[in-house]
This record gives sequence, C-alpha cells and structure tokens, in this order.
Amino acid sequence: MNLLPMLEPIREDLEAVEARMRSAVQETYEPLSSALTAVVGSGGKRLRPALVVLAARLHRWDERPVISLAAAVELLHTATLIHDDTIDEATIRRGSKTLNATWSRAATILAGDFMFARAAALAAETSNTRVASIFANTLMTICQGELRQMLSLYDWRGPRADYYARIYSKTASLFAAAAEAGAVLGHAPEERVQLLRSYGQHLGMAFQIMDDILDFVGDERQMGKPVGSDLRQGIATLPVYHYLQSGGDAALVDAALGRGLPDGASRAQAVNELVAAVVSSPAIEACREEARGFVREAARDVSSLADGCYGRALLELADFVVERET
Repeated sequence: MNLLPMLEPIREDLEAVEARMRSAVQETYEPLSSALTAVVGSGGKRLRPALVVLAARLHRWDERPVISLAAAVELLHTATLIHDDTIDEATIRRGSKTLNATWSRAATILAGDFMFARAAALAAETSNTRVASIFANTLMTICQGELRQMLSLYDWRGPRADYYARIYSKTASLFAAAAEAGAVLGHAPEERVQLLRSYGQHLGMAFQIMDDILDFVGDERQMGKPVGSDLRQGIATLPVYHYLQSGGDAALVDAALGRGLPDGASRAQAVNELVAAVVSSPAIEACREEARGFVREAARDVSSLADGCYGRALLELADFVVERET
C-alpha cells in the first residue's frame, strides 16, 4: 500500500480500511465482484478515509465503527468516480481502463449505484444516527454538484461564485463530512467537531483547485489523462476565470468550450491554444495563491489540535495538497 509519509502513524488503520472495502465489494456475485474489486484496488491517495481516522484518533478510538465509516467514505468517493467516468465517457483513469471502457453505459451506472448503496450500508454499521445523516446529506450535496456542473457545461459567463459552489458540492463536501463524522465517532466536543469539519472543507477546496491547476500544467503520464480534459468536456474551471480576468481572449475560451467555433476550426486545436495561453498567463499562480489561502485556513482550523502525531499529520496533509503533482 503506497502511503503518504504523514499517514504512517495510521498505516495499520488504513490497511484495515482497505481490507473492509475489498470485503464489502466482494460480497456480491460475479462479474460485479471482480469488477468492483479492480476499481477499488486501482489506487488513490485515500485522503478521505485518512481524515476519518485522524479525526477519531485525536479523540477516543473505537475501531469497528471508524473503520466502517472510513471504508464507506472511500466507497462513496469511488462510486462518484464511476458515474463521472460514465458521464464523461472516459475510458482511462489513473492509467487503467475504466469500468465504462468495458461495460455498457447502463451496466456501469448500475455498478456505481450498487457502490453508493454498499457505502451507505457501511455507514449504517456505525449505528450512529448523526453520522448516517451526515453521510446522506453529503451524498445529496454531491449529486447536486454533479447536476450543477452538467447544467453549466460550455458556459463560463456565470458568476465565479458558481465555481466555488460547484467544487464545494463535488469535492469539499466529502472532505468536510469525513473529518466531521470521524470526530463525531471519536466523541469529540462539539467545538472540535466543527473545527474539523471546517478543516476538511478548506482542505477539499484547496484540493480541487489544485486538481484544476494540474489539468493545465500536470504531467499526462502521471495523471493518467490528457491536459485540458475539463475543457474538452466543456467545463470552465478557476484557471479560465483568472485567465479572463487578466485580459484573456474570451473568443478563444468560447471556442475551446465548443461555442462559436469559426467555420472549419478545430475544437481540439482551440483547447490546446487555450491551455498554452492560460499557462503563459498569470492565471496559474493566481489559482495557486487561492489554494494556499484555503490551506492556511485549514491550518488555522486545527492549530489547537496540532500536538501529537495525528494533529501534525493534518497540518502536513494541508501542505501536501498544494505541493502535489498528481
């Protein structure tokens, strides 16, 4: 199991989470069991289950419900990726074939639905009504975020606030829920529960902004997908907004998003031109500074909890988010 260095203190816990995830998706029939086992085993940084574990470890440790919740959170995240790949018609993720590449669209959607249900069942194993409520509300928020994104494709003219609402729903809400629910299971005082939720939200916002930056400047081999993937899907992200704010070419943005292409023009060429223009503009550094701002907020949230290895791990995770290259 490839683990980030700051997560070494919870290696055994995350190995238990990994085992619980595998057993959860194997409790069904073939070929669904093998397909989902491959999806679960395809990697990932496991940041969300780590937040559950760290938030609980900071307080009172109760292994069974915490491991079940951490596995539930990661399965929920994995289910969203299955649906994302289906919506985007993606055939490669993390350098491997997606389920969407080998199964029909209908079967892939149903597999994602099964994963959502399996995640909910694991969350129910905590026997904690507040955790179950957090989990359900987060699932609704994620679905709303997906719809918000789908209904704003090919358009950048909405307020930038729509972008922040979208990335909160799609990404930061699950980070926030993981930290909050882990603290609840650890019987943390309410003030700490809210601090950890705020930490998770700020961390998730920074994480998604960095994802959007890497979509312009990342290494395609490391990311397992081509640069400009969001643009090819018609999605305008924060680097585009900063590019336009710095005097960028709105017509080029429209062309890259598939709107107003001149006769005979290639959208792929427009995407490549916009990626180059964004990278050479002040937009990327402006986005990095926004991500750093969210990380500073996250660090402030947990500064009072930083004594000991678990609190330090939260601080180091925040630093990692803005330094990562994949």
